[in-house]
This record gives sequence, C-alpha cells and structure tokens, in this order.
Amino acid sequence: QQRTFNPMRTGTNRRAVTIIATLLFAMTAAVAMAQEDLEERKSAAETASSTLIQELGRALKTSMANSGPEGAIEVCRDIAPGIANDLSLKNGWKVTRVGTRVRNSMMGIPDEWEQIGLKYFSEQIEAGTAPADLSYQDVVAEGGQRYFRFMKPIVTQPLCLSCHGPADALSPAIQAVLEQQYPHDKAINYAVGELRGAVSIKQPLE
Repeated sequence: QQRTFNPMRTGTNRRAVTIIATLLFAMTAAVAMAQEDLEERKSAAETASSTLIQELGRALKTSMANSGPEGAIEVCRDIAPGIANDLSLKNGWKVTRVGTRVRNSMMGIPDEWEQIGLKYFSEQIEAGTAPADLSYQDVVAEGGQRYFRFMKPIVTQPLCLSCHGPADALSPAIQAVLEQQYPHDKAINYAVGELRGAVSIKQPLE
C-alpha cells in the first residue's frame, strides 16, 4: 500500500511531539522540585527536633543540679512545652512531644499517624538501629489540608530514670510529686535505651 507524504501532517506530528516532550520535562522538573522541597523540610525538622531535645536536656541537667529530681519534673511540665511552643511560633509549624506511655493525660497522647511512627521506631531500635539515625516522615492529607509530618525518637537516658524509671526505684519524694500532679501517670518503668516517645512536627504545605 502506497502512503502519500503530507508535510502538513508531519508538521502537526512534530508539534505534538514537542508539546509532549515539554510537558514531560515540566512534570519531571516539578517532581524534582517537590522532592527537593521535602528534603529541605526534613532537614529543617531535623534541626528543630535536635534543638528541642538539646535545650530540654540542658534544662534538665541544670534543674537536677540545683533542685534535684523534683525540679526535673517541673522542667518537663513547664519548660519543655515552652520550648516546643517557641519552635512552633518561629517556624509556623506544630511542634510537640508524644510518648509511648504518657504522664499528662491532657498532652503527649500520639494520634494514629504518630502511633505508627512510634511502632516503627521501636522495631528499628530493637533490631539494633541507632536512634540518632532514625526518623519517620510522610505527606498526609487531614481535613482538606496537606501536611509534611515528621518524627524523631526520644530514648530513655540515665538522667530520665529518676522520674521515669522502675516504680520501686523512684524516691519517695518523686512518688509524692507524681501522685499529686499526675494521678494517672503511666510514664514509668522505662529502661535506659528504651523508646520513650518522639518529637513530632507538623508542617502545612499550602
């Protein structure tokens, strides 16, 4: 069968190919830009998480030196939320701490997404992964809004045992403070190196 050469048709095809190639390039560039944006967000979240953990650690050490373990409870109750709030206001995010077992029933209870992140951390730590190498992140849709969500694990340090260690090892003074301020406290019986919670960050994408 003989085909007739049609320059107009050839030109149309070329234009179509050019348009398709342009669209593919734009899509590839958009994906690359989106990935770069997520990497930047992850890096910023890593920095904010480290800031919270480091500032809280310094405050706890100072309080322990000046007021003993009883003072450390006040740091976790008053100063830690303040640090998280300052980071939230500075970045326009929601920065919080969540726990595997919570002390304050009004704060620190993980939502469904955070529970998955905590389970992931626990499994990875049990498998031998260093907590410092772990993070958990995803882009999620909630209530018609898209968010970049990020978590960094918090593990139990020796300093934490004064207030979060085995129940029978807590001092009478600590037990008295906990019973008075947190009658429904569950954040005890941890061991050094055990996952105790996480820094959780929620960044709006639009």
